[in-house]
Amino acid sequence: MASADGQTRPRVEAVHGEGASIDDGAEKLDSSTVNRVLMEFLAYFGRAIFVLYPVYLTGYLGLSISWVMLCMLMAAWWKKNRQTKVARIGTAIDFVDNENQLVNKELSSALQMATWVQFPEVEKVDWVNKVLQQAWPFFGMYMEKLLKQNIQPAIRLSSPALKMFTFTKVHFGNIPLKITGMKVFTHEVDHRQVILDLDISYEGDANINADVKPPITAGVKGLKFYGTMRVILEPLIEQVPLVGGVTFFFIRRPTLQINWTGITNLLESPGFSSLSEETIMDIIASLMVLPNRMCVPLIDQVKVDQMRFPLPQGVVRVHLLEARDLMAMDTYMMGLVKGKSDPYATLRVGNHHFKSKIVKENLHPKWNEVYEFVVHEAPGQELEVELWDDDTDKDDFLGSYQLDLGKVKKELEIDEWFTLEKIQNGEVRLKLQWFSLKSDPSLLRESGDGFACAMLAVYLDNASNLPKDQNEITEQQKHGKQAKESRLTKKKTACPDSFVEISVDKDVKKSKVAYASKDPVWEQGFTFFVHNVKTQQLTVQIKANEKKTAAPLGVLNVPLSRLLNASDMTLDQRFQLERSGVNSQIKLKATLRILTLEKPPPKIVVKPPPQDKSGPPAANTSSSAALSPDSGPAGHSSPAPSVADNRDGFQTWQSTSSLSNMRRYDSHSLLSDNSIASSRFDLSEGASYPEAIRQHQGSFGEIQLTVRYAGLRNKLTVRVNSCRNIFRFSDSGTDSYVRLYFLPDQSWIHRKKTHVKKKTVNPVFDHKFEFDVSLQEAQNRKLDVSVKNGKMFHSRERKDIGMVMIELSQLDLVKGVTNWYELTLPGLKKSS
Repeated sequence: MASADGQTRPRVEAVHGEGASIDDGAEKLDSSTVNRVLMEFLAYFGRAIFVLYPVYLTGYLGLSISWVMLCMLMAAWWKKNRQTKVARIGTAIDFVDNENQLVNKELSSALQMATWVQFPEVEKVDWVNKVLQQAWPFFGMYMEKLLKQNIQPAIRLSSPALKMFTFTKVHFGNIPLKITGMKVFTHEVDHRQVILDLDISYEGDANINADVKPPITAGVKGLKFYGTMRVILEPLIEQVPLVGGVTFFFIRRPTLQINWTGITNLLESPGFSSLSEETIMDIIASLMVLPNRMCVPLIDQVKVDQMRFPLPQGVVRVHLLEARDLMAMDTYMMGLVKGKSDPYATLRVGNHHFKSKIVKENLHPKWNEVYEFVVHEAPGQELEVELWDDDTDKDDFLGSYQLDLGKVKKELEIDEWFTLEKIQNGEVRLKLQWFSLKSDPSLLRESGDGFACAMLAVYLDNASNLPKDQNEITEQQKHGKQAKESRLTKKKTACPDSFVEISVDKDVKKSKVAYASKDPVWEQGFTFFVHNVKTQQLTVQIKANEKKTAAPLGVLNVPLSRLLNASDMTLDQRFQLERSGVNSQIKLKATLRILTLEKPPPKIVVKPPPQDKSGPPAANTSSSAALSPDSGPAGHSSPAPSVADNRDGFQTWQSTSSLSNMRRYDSHSLLSDNSIASSRFDLSEGASYPEAIRQHQGSFGEIQLTVRYAGLRNKLTVRVNSCRNIFRFSDSGTDSYVRLYFLPDQSWIHRKKTHVKKKTVNPVFDHKFEFDVSLQEAQNRKLDVSVKNGKMFHSRERKDIGMVMIELSQLDLVKGVTNWYELTLPGLKKSS
């Protein structure tokens, strides 16, 4: 962003500053400048005579007005036909210039291409696919044994109606799973681990049949599965097998398509297919989508809890601010009349998602909502934002955007407009902040605006000696030990199916169900946001699965303030359960971490080298223009402005001198390449800015430009895309346009202007300008861009809203650059 980079054009404040008065008696332009201005005026006058004289001649000769109308119609037809032809040719040439990008875009949208084709950092791994193909029959045997020996008993225990459930056929077909690309992380991670991202694609001919309850059968014949699996090899050790353990999980929810058979053909109907596949995906997500992981320890010294649920890397706070230029999806009168949309947004990171409020009938909605997400893997995890139009039947898609949270971790704070994808137009503005997790209690600062101040991570391991029901708890409480009747009943009564409810205030999360066990094992991790460490507490309840309204089998309450005084703010132990058996315990690990906002580092101020004050500076230098006050010596120059930042050929300048004493300026310096072209021939030259602008505190907005050199046509193309957050002159907005000079061309003839966009502070121009120039010459020239007020026709005040100077020598013109640049005004200091 321009605001982040500090990219603005250099300005000489002494020339066009606020309050700078020009002494008409002292101002003298040289003869060459006067001659050029006169020649331009004569050229315009000649054009006017050329156009108006035929009209006068027609009236003088007494000819019919029909001849004039006929000539005008023919000229209009010729102009329109020529414009259409030029546009058609321009589109074809643009396609030739951008052939690679357009072809890649179309192919990526139309075909399921391998990721190694689209991304150079992703490797092609044919050897892995050959290994999978050779081992696929044995994988099928393993899955058949797993389904029949492990999954089948679990399904029978899950419901009385499924006691007869049996897999009758398990065949994973002849088409193996494929790895379409693999990305290896070695430099971005700890030196004792290796991270692999595998892009998985499976379009198989699997055939699985099962008897639910004779004669009811069900089955699957063919399925499609796509996803990105992350494999972590850690820790790396100095002995065989060199790796202490393997952890694998899906970074984001994979996609699944199933072809059902048997009675499950009912699930092929539109109303049930999405429901069934979504249910299966929820099961997969509960096992293998972050924060859930599957771990395989290879040595005994590795702690399974640290592998299965390591502490998160940080927290991202997402400010959903606003959107603009959304598509109008609501129509009236059978589609003849376009309406607006009722937009809302959904945000997802891994398995956690939120939905914003609905803004009725607005294509530029403002939400100003805040969401917080725990980040386990960055880079890797992505923020997925989707915009929808709320309708009574089916919501319409308004666009989406995905942002890798590794970028937020790197930049610490991002506030940008993001262009929506998979839609014609639309943008969404997000502000993202990165919070680190610290174990220092002195950093705790409770937020007064309702945001979290800490994060609690809970690893639920197992429980032991759980009572089977409330009767057993009552018996133990009466006799201090199990009665004889209870021991006899124990042999006949099945052990409880239990799950755990973990909560911090109203945030309640549930574990998976452990079937038929008095010593259940869950091995799951959970995270909670904490707003008040002193008053909030962690509540754990173990409940029986089939008795939702019954009393819990055990309860545990842990005040969060207890963690502040614990070592490393962590409790890792067995806890005695309340309202449970005498020896009933639960093992868990609770870790508290303080959220600390990370601020981006300050920008480095680079000062220019000192200039020699013994003589006047050169007229064509880029740092200053020659200035001479009335009372001072002729050769004395003003102090040089200081360079605040310089990136991509754009500079932010702040003048160190006051303009109150400046009354004259050198004419050659004013008309040099580096002077301000925006007001060179404006009628408001020498006038001050409007009072509203002079009193403005803050930014003057930003402008987005695309600059590229078309080598086939030998043209430099400059596209003025849009502006955002420009100065607001009224409650309804600002009427603005963009003026552009291709320096050193300084005349009216070479001035380029866009159309005026009315009553908006976020105008979208989408206007392209072309300049006939060679690549070598273009690299030695500059662009002078100014955003102006289009309503001040009769005012003597300046029209400028913001300006920027672009050094083309610093840009990759052949590849093309699209950037946001900050607008500034000479003579006005931007408020911090």
